[in-house]
Amino acid sequence: MRIKRSFRLVMNGVAAQSMRDKGLVYHMNWGVALPSLKAMAGEYGKDRGLAVALWNENIRECKILATLIMPPDSFSEADADVWMEQTPTVEIAEQASFNLYQHLPFAEGKACQWIASDSELYNLCGYHTLSRLFMRGLKPGAKCAGEFLGRAAEALRGDSVAVGKAALSCLLRFAELGEGYESSGNMALKAAGVSF
Repeated sequence: MRIKRSFRLVMNGVAAQSMRDKGLVYHMNWGVALPSLKAMAGEYGKDRGLAVALWNENIRECKILATLIMPPDSFSEADADVWMEQTPTVEIAEQASFNLYQHLPFAEGKACQWIASDSELYNLCGYHTLSRLFMRGLKPGAKCAGEFLGRAAEALRGDSVAVGKAALSCLLRFAELGEGYESSGNMALKAAGVSF
């Protein structure tokens, strides 16, 4: 595949080794920087077929590029379920949330499902997706807001530092939606024993 060959031109062996040292293990990792991947995505444009083919490769750069070129309007809830099951690392979970999941028409509902999961990667995707939605001014429905506040308080008390940080960031974005949201967010922080 021509795309995979192009990774060699912008590879960063030091970055790839650093990722391996930190436990980010892929079948192949070229260490290509995110700005380079975004530039590549701009060249290819939105393309569902290519995104699916790239996602099916166990290569860091392919998976990230897939999240950048998948058209959100042709990505179904079933697709989201499959991609979540196949998400290998925290980095890919974050990139999928930032590049694709926040733009899906069903993003709020999926994110609320993900934060209720027992999987750390699902939780991260859920909080990162909700955080992006809140940044864009989305005011969640009552059911999702209640679920979110309860789960975020649990995450702050939990063992996963990554999920706790994502939940805290999300709570802060939630509080920025307005006075009532700020009050609810502060109550969740208090329930978690966090003073802010």
